[in-house]
Amino acid sequence: MIIKEYRVILPMTVEEYQVAQLWSVAEASKNETGGGEGIEVLNNEPYTKTLENGTVESGQYTNKIYHFASRVPGFIRLFAPTGSLSAKEEAWNAYPSCRTEFTNPGYMKDNFQIVIQSYHADDVGESENVHNLTPKQLKDREVITIDIANDVVRSADYKPEFDPSKFTSQKAGRGPFGPNWIEHMRMQIMCAYKLVTVKFKWLGFQNRIEKFIHNQERRLFTNFHRQVVCWMDNYHGLTMVDIRRIEDEIKKECLNSTDFICFDQLSLIVLLQSLNTLSIILF
Repeated sequence: MIIKEYRVILPMTVEEYQVAQLWSVAEASKNETGGGEGIEVLNNEPYTKTLENGTVESGQYTNKIYHFASRVPGFIRLFAPTGSLSAKEEAWNAYPSCRTEFTNPGYMKDNFQIVIQSYHADDVGESENVHNLTPKQLKDREVITIDIANDVVRSADYKPEFDPSKFTSQKAGRGPFGPNWIEHMRMQIMCAYKLVTVKFKWLGFQNRIEKFIHNQERRLFTNFHRQVVCWMDNYHGLTMVDIRRIEDEIKKECLNSTDFICFDQLSLIVLLQSLNTLSIILF
């Protein structure tokens, strides 16, 4: 099991990010989810629960099954073990926190799990234990800070229109984001703390696959949030009412579309949707 906490620093407040994330997820999901094909929504409902510290948490709960058989070549479907081409996702969104769990109960059962716990705070990534980890978990955790403007991205991922170091928001009056942008943005800055726990128990493959998944998650966190920043003029000034209207319009345009209540859900399905990733993880 590998535990890493990714700290994504962003030039906006936590309140602004709620709108920014939902608008961006709605936009990205049009291209990434295939219109919801092969997604079975079992539950999508409000929830309330009491946490270990005694506080009451309320939010939205979703429970989905992803069926991948239609997305892979026939020869893979022919030889794939029963239950290997589906995955279960559960998510609890109580912004500014969100927890998403991804498993494969039909084949790998307890030997495979990806958990993403997100917490969003109006700081610069200096809080050491926002997820209330135990001393052992803190010892096992590796912290990685993501600078969306200055971190190097793969040449295949680079798009000049999504380069925050070259972007200026006309509506918000922010950017471009140079080498010292974090120091200059103290009044409008936040951190998305994303704790990712990956378990893949398979003799001879565990360490390699767990590292692979983490590398892909870091890549997705970086690329998505570079887009979020550079899309700022599309959502700046919108309200949550506007966002729900946009989401409803997308559902009408894309039959069989599905709800993504936080980015972590979208990142996991994108991670597992590619043929290479799917083949490596489930076989």
